[in-house]
Order: sequence, then C-alpha cells, then structure tokens
Amino acid sequence: MISKRIFSWIAVFFLLLLQVSCDSGGKDSATSQSGSQKSISIKGSDTMVHLTSSWAEQYMGQHPDAQISVTGGGSGTGIAALLNGTTDICASSREIQGKEKELAAQKKIDLVEYAVARDGLAIIVNPANSVTELSMEQLRKIFIGEYTNWQEMGGPDLPIIVLSRESSSGTFVFFQEHVLKKADYTPKARLLAGTSALVQSVASDKGAIAYVGLAFALEAKATVKMVGVKSADDAAAVLPSDETVRAGHYPVARPLYLYTNGTSSPEAKAFVDFCLSEAGQKIVTETGYISVK
Repeated sequence: MISKRIFSWIAVFFLLLLQVSCDSGGKDSATSQSGSQKSISIKGSDTMVHLTSSWAEQYMGQHPDAQISVTGGGSGTGIAALLNGTTDICASSREIQGKEKELAAQKKIDLVEYAVARDGLAIIVNPANSVTELSMEQLRKIFIGEYTNWQEMGGPDLPIIVLSRESSSGTFVFFQEHVLKKADYTPKARLLAGTSALVQSVASDKGAIAYVGLAFALEAKATVKMVGVKSADDAAAVLPSDETVRAGHYPVARPLYLYTNGTSSPEAKAFVDFCLSEAGQKIVTETGYISVK
C-alpha cells in the first residue's frame, strides 16, 4: 500500500515538473519572440500622417523585425503623448512651446528636435471663385472676420466661409501665429477635425476658403483651387511649390518636426536617422513635401 502511494506521489511530482517545464518554455519562447520585435509608435500631426506612414512602410520593408504604428490627432496631441510617455516619437507641424518645454523639464524628459521636412500651406478656394491671389494682410482680415464677402477682394458677391483646423492642430497654431499675427480666428470660423474634411468642404461650397498642406492641395487639384499669396500688397503673388518653398519665396511655409525623448529606445533614433537619410528625404519629395537636404 505504502509503495503504491509513494509511486503515485512520484508520478504526480514528475507530471507537475513536466508541466512547469513546458509552461516555462512557452513563456521563454513568447518573451524571446516579443523581445525580437522592435516596436515604435508615432503620434501627432495630421498633416504629417501620410509622410510618416510612407516612411514607416519603407522602413519596415527594410527591417522585417520592426513594427511601427502611426496615428494622427494633431501636433498638440502628439506632444502630450510624448510628455506622458505613451508614444516613442511625436510628429509635429509646429515647434514645441514654452509651457510644453517646462513640463518636459519637470518630468526629466530630454526633448530632441529634428527638422525632417518642410511644407507650404496652400490657400485653397472653390474652383468657381474668380479670386486668384491674396495678400498676407487680406488673408489675415479674412480669417479674423474683418472681410466677410468675396466682393471686398474683387471676387463674386458671396459670403466668405472661413474653414480652419481645430485648435489642437499644429497647423492651426502656425497659421494663427504666422498669418493672423496671433489674433483670434473669427468666431464664425468652422473648425474641422482633419485636412480631408477641409478639402471636401471647399470643393462643395463656392464661398469657402481654407489652408491645407501642399501635398493635400496637390492631391485635390481637380476639386479645389490654390491661390497665389503676396508677402506684401505690392509684391508678386506666389503659388506654393517645391521650388518656391525651398527658395523662401512662398510666404506661408514652415518646417515639420519629429521629437523624441533623448533617453528613449535606439529603435526610435534609428527610424529618425532613416527619415533624414537620402532614401528618407526621397520619400519626402515623392509624397509632396519639401526635403531639408
């Protein structure tokens, strides 16, 4: 009886040992597989989503062990995510501001800024609108609400419908600082969540005006019209293009940034290096933006 009981205990012991060994092997295998996967998250500027997605696609093609997720939401959202530690890289169409830098310092986050491309903000109107050029001052007056009818600029007798990105967008902030000279947008401005919504609204409304990234304007050239912009009332009007933005002739242009935490993973730094490489900058021009090199 005793020998049978001892035998049973021994059998149970070896079965448990075998189960633990299998579980441990499974966990080790999963950990090893997970450890070999180099995950990078990028969040921020909607203007840059197409560009960052193109970078990510080619980078993953060259690095099969890399897994990159790209989401928009606006530059402010991306910067907040970087400061909260919920993204590896922030894509931003504006510079990080003073309060954000202060918060980063409080959290001991080492912000590293990379200018990875340039963009011209195209001013778009409906193709039925006869206006072909606007000065910076006219743009300011339109978007703060001083001008309310296209007749005031030699156009048709149509109410001006001002369209803008929402306040979390880096494009909203840049346009307000650079064109509106930090004045408030007109209370009648319609704030839309994405660039595609702006393009669609301009295409369907004869009185609408909006600002969008050059790449988006070029994609939608069959349904919207870009107007030339004059840096001063007596200056020549300039349309946004690779050449005019690079040469500094187009007045509504800006750099585009990637931000990282300096103490973050080497994978994030490797991706940024790729974006700044010859291959990465070739993608910049292929997607309708302007390279920095």
